[in-house]
Amino acid sequence: MKKENVKIVATNRKARHEYFIEETIEAGLVLKGTEVKSVRQGKINVKESYAVVENGEVYVYNMHISPYEQGNIYNVDPIRKRKLLLHKREIRKLDSFIMQKGYTLIPLTVYIKDGLVKVELAAAKGKKLYDKRESIAKKDAERRIQQHASEKYM
Repeated sequence: MKKENVKIVATNRKARHEYFIEETIEAGLVLKGTEVKSVRQGKINVKESYAVVENGEVYVYNMHISPYEQGNIYNVDPIRKRKLLLHKREIRKLDSFIMQKGYTLIPLTVYIKDGLVKVELAAAKGKKLYDKRESIAKKDAERRIQQHASEKYM
């Protein structure tokens, strides 16, 4: 059994608050030039990014990878569209999710696994304001129960 080395580089923490996550899938990320070095340094932002299926391929938009300091002419546009590497059946599955009303593809985390840059992509449905309030109230209630339980044992 092989132990996986996974280093999480960036997470979209707001995504779980903004969306109902239906399904997640791991995808490879196609990078050019010095982008890998910037990702290894953690200079990546996935907050406003989303993915789209175009012509049987999946692309991620608005993923900001800061230019590498020593990169000079090899640096590319920080917010260009980037291709994701997936099998055809995975792309068809994601495409069927998108066809349903209200679903979108959002990257949850970007991480380095065995030297390769990977993206955890989620098929998600947007939450309404009352859903967000409900989840906040649920978290608050759980927190109060935990505090009350810890006070009893002290």
